[in-house]
Amino acid sequence: MPRIGLMLALTLTLAPLAAEAQSAAKVYRIGFLGLSSASDYAANLQAFRQGLGDLGYEEGRNILIDYRWAQGRAERLPGLAAELVRLNPDLLVTHAQGVGAAQQATRIIPIVMGVSGDPVRLGLVQSLAKPGGNTTGVSAQIVDLSAKRLEVLKEIVPKLRRVAVLSFESPGAREGLRDTEAAASKLGGLRVRSFGMVTEATELEAVFATILRDRPDGLIVLPDSRMAPHNARIVHFSAKNRLPAVYGSRDFVDNGGLVSYAGNFREGWRVAARYVDKILKGAKPGDLPIEQPIKYELVINVRTAKTLGLTIPQSLLVRADEILQ
Repeated sequence: MPRIGLMLALTLTLAPLAAEAQSAAKVYRIGFLGLSSASDYAANLQAFRQGLGDLGYEEGRNILIDYRWAQGRAERLPGLAAELVRLNPDLLVTHAQGVGAAQQATRIIPIVMGVSGDPVRLGLVQSLAKPGGNTTGVSAQIVDLSAKRLEVLKEIVPKLRRVAVLSFESPGAREGLRDTEAAASKLGGLRVRSFGMVTEATELEAVFATILRDRPDGLIVLPDSRMAPHNARIVHFSAKNRLPAVYGSRDFVDNGGLVSYAGNFREGWRVAARYVDKILKGAKPGDLPIEQPIKYELVINVRTAKTLGLTIPQSLLVRADEILQ
């Protein structure tokens, strides 16, 4: 073979190999913005990492994740989002109020929502089918469940009249409270009062005392990752005061709480890993439809019901996804 032909053949043979080697050596960088802390969000974070691992990503080998945690202080999110943007990551991953903070920090870098409330209602995307812009991901539609939680509480406590709603301040919580109040109006004769949750554990007893002064017949705790450090104390407060409660996360029921009605957050974070994979492979976030959970989970702790002197209606038990004895 002539020398020129041999060189051309070698070039054609080696070029794809070189490109493949370069692709294999690519290390992607992700910025992860969390509202709470790594320890409080550990279960969801593990689900996200497992999802990435199932798709062939391994931290330190072909993917690097820079974490920033607001430690429950939502006001820190904009500054932390700006820090991550300055690192020039391939994409940002966040949830809750972190989505809005990330959008303020960049309109260019793709943003994946881990699990968020109704992103259309909260003004984060144009639509679920075609979000547009630089944001997509998973929606738990947790705002839409607020009315259902009140209905569940009413089934458990037929004589329900006064309802306390415990939540952190956030756009999603405000929408959730509005839905709860609207549902209370439809059910007739129900009065809903909102109580603000606190980050500092030392201030929690004052919140409990304020709730008790209102003499509610039941309690609804809206979902928020900032609740995690206080789950056990909130459940204890409910049990000590024989206050039936419906929670926005099953973690409370695992800690002895009465009932939870929520989306599967861990599954949502595994789904979020698939969005990361698609975007790193070239998909545009604005073209990726936002995924919603297939179903919501109603979890009931019948042992806690007995402790509170309550009988869970059979109509509710047959609808439960899981019953803890």
